[in-house]
Amino acid sequence: MDPSTIFGNIFDVQRFSIHDGPGIRTTVFLKGCPAHCPWCSNPESQCALPQLSYSHSRCLRCGRCVSACPEQALSLQADAVAIDRARCIPCDECTRACPSGAVRLVGRITTVAEVLAEVERDRVFYEHSGGGMTVSGGEPLAQPEFTLALLEGARARGLHSAVETAGLAEPETVERVLARTDLILFDIKHIDSDSIRSFAGEDNAVVLDNARVAAQLGVKMIVRVPVIPGFNDQPHQITAIGEFARSLDVSEMHLLPYHGYGAAKYASLGRRYEMLEAVPPTREHLETLRLNLGDGLLNLEII
Repeated sequence: MDPSTIFGNIFDVQRFSIHDGPGIRTTVFLKGCPAHCPWCSNPESQCALPQLSYSHSRCLRCGRCVSACPEQALSLQADAVAIDRARCIPCDECTRACPSGAVRLVGRITTVAEVLAEVERDRVFYEHSGGGMTVSGGEPLAQPEFTLALLEGARARGLHSAVETAGLAEPETVERVLARTDLILFDIKHIDSDSIRSFAGEDNAVVLDNARVAAQLGVKMIVRVPVIPGFNDQPHQITAIGEFARSLDVSEMHLLPYHGYGAAKYASLGRRYEMLEAVPPTREHLETLRLNLGDGLLNLEII
């Protein structure tokens, strides 16, 4: 595969990441996810297409973006710019006209070669820390050819790679793509399928089946659990996930406590954040969950 001819849609390349695998890493965030978890801290990752983001605090109310929009999707109100998202293409004309960066396009089409060139910039840090490249999202398996090409490109360059996934794909895709990475960070949010379907619209049977597929690939795998108040933050719920991880012969599991840091992103995308009343779990509660698992399975990671 020629990496200059394989295109994907990403929304960020985050350098100096330290929570997405071992060492210092560069995390490539892909757009598009079949699930729509209400606690998602990267709501821009859910839609597979580029989206227009608007920052009220940065807006000068100059009206240049309104004049530049060929679809007349923007209008200048008393204290803000209103966006008719049904009319927005998005074409990027308004972002070019905006002098303050208040409107910007989230998501860009790029090639594997361009991404790998950006990842390579920090090779010296990977070599000294045992780090590398992590492909995250969104759901990386929703762009399988792009993700696979990134992984093969990293391997060809001698770079460690990791994929953060919820396994939301066909089993054949899970097997084909994840077999080419050095580390699988597999997100499991619940064992009970009805609970997660009502909360996030996710088919949990697919997730658990694909976790079994991934665990058989001979690739190191870590189960990661976002701890969400009112959803999966009780000891018996976390223990059930831990027991499932044990059944897969997975020896490491991370708890990722809920935080509301992404709330402002929802407003910038014209969306309502449904978790405003949620209270992040305390360190004491997380310790209780860890101790309840026993057997040293859980390495507690707080982001």
